[in-house]
Amino acid sequence: MIGCLPTTLTIGGKEYPINADFRNILVFLEACEDPDLSNKDRLYILLKRIFGDVYDDIPKDCIGEALEQAKWFVDCGKNENDAESRKMIDWTQDASIIFPAVNKVANKEVRAEEYLHWWTFMGYFMEIEGGTFSTVLAIRQKRMKGKKLEKWEQDFYSHNKNICEIRIRYTEEEQAEIDYWNKLLS
Repeated sequence: MIGCLPTTLTIGGKEYPINADFRNILVFLEACEDPDLSNKDRLYILLKRIFGDVYDDIPKDCIGEALEQAKWFVDCGKNENDAESRKMIDWTQDASIIFPAVNKVANKEVRAEEYLHWWTFMGYFMEIEGGTFSTVLAIRQKRMKGKKLEKWEQDFYSHNKNICEIRIRYTEEEQAEIDYWNKLLS
């Protein structure tokens, strides 16, 4: 129905309740950033976060359908296969600039809400304009496309590289190797 926020997903002809709170999906998105997790682990986390205790009730031959439904929910009702996989947002790294922007749109502190549906959160998110997050995102987009930054953007970037550049996350093993070589070279 138009205008309704889903709180269940239909798998194998049966409706299952879901945990639709935005924090729940952010936990999954954070797991997607973890280089120590396999894709299989990430998908399992998605299903456990979305379906919670009822995950075990989903027939094993319907897990593929459950994944499709969970992805549809995370994508806010769209079935998009984004061909361009360049990373523009790191939900963990960008949290400190995303939440103030979302709060400004929502006109409240969303993290203080007991419950906020994921789609509502994303509605606020999609309406972000102006401010630090928008500036950072615009600079990332221009740099990824090889476009020239305006003078003020160059200044902003040079003073705020720590928030403008998405940091590469390494597995524990990779980080240990990097630390070893850095120690040898210093």
